[in-house]
Amino acid sequence: MTFFILKRLGLAILVSLAVSAIAFFLLRISGDIAIAIAGEGARDIDIAAARQLHGLDRPLIVQYWVWLLQIFNGDFGQSIFFKSDVLSLVWAKLPVTLLLGVLSLAFALVISIPLGILAAVFANSWIDRLALSVAVVGQALPNFFFALVLIVLFSITLRWLPVSGSATWAHYIMPVIALGYYVAPAFMRLVRAGMIDVLSADYIRTARAKGLPAHIVIFKHALRNAVMPVVALTAVQLGYLLGGSVVIETIFALDGLGFLAYQSITHKDFPVIQAVVMLLSVLYVLLTLLGDIANAWLNPRLRIS
Repeated sequence: MTFFILKRLGLAILVSLAVSAIAFFLLRISGDIAIAIAGEGARDIDIAAARQLHGLDRPLIVQYWVWLLQIFNGDFGQSIFFKSDVLSLVWAKLPVTLLLGVLSLAFALVISIPLGILAAVFANSWIDRLALSVAVVGQALPNFFFALVLIVLFSITLRWLPVSGSATWAHYIMPVIALGYYVAPAFMRLVRAGMIDVLSADYIRTARAKGLPAHIVIFKHALRNAVMPVVALTAVQLGYLLGGSVVIETIFALDGLGFLAYQSITHKDFPVIQAVVMLLSVLYVLLTLLGDIANAWLNPRLRIS
């Protein structure tokens, strides 16, 4: 198990470094940071001075190396637009995004696992077809469009929920539904497929032959083995929810990392964009690593292979 964890940890570090390099070079190619620092109406001499002051006249590989060393020292630089320390700014916004991601994941699991169980127990019935229809709609419906539908229905028409902000728990209801419903179909299909396979296993037939109640067979014996693949998918989907919250946070004006990323892109605040991309990518890689470790702990065959 130790060798398995070390191997996965090494891969996670390599992936994080690769993502940081790709993000750094793409942002450098997308625009001139010196112009953003000096201002749109700055003179050429001011732009040149800003370029020299911040080391932007050096080769890109040297700039990347210096930036990487600064990150290891906890220095993400200063925000061009917000005029504050980037790391402090990012940490201040992170709790909102984490809360949104965790609540969205919980919502997705709450609706997908029961639907997956029902679809498997009543396979090829109208219940199964209804559950699959719910999954298809959730997968095909863009979350930003679904968010707008929720706003029109619950905020404008019924006036039940606030449109924007993150001050109270009511502000999170529509963003959680819009973000969670989009990832729920993947869980539902995985639970359904796993339950169908497990329910046809010999030990399930033996449990039924012993006269065990149906709910004991389903929830104690079948579901325990059927949900093992969900563990890895849960970690991956949480990472996706954290990274994919940009659109939802922007629509509902939630004061999190996603909305910060949108503001930074709008104002060409490169240091903040780099920090947000780096943080979200590292979180995604870390969650994937934890999912792999949890799967290996639950299924010894994975770590042996």
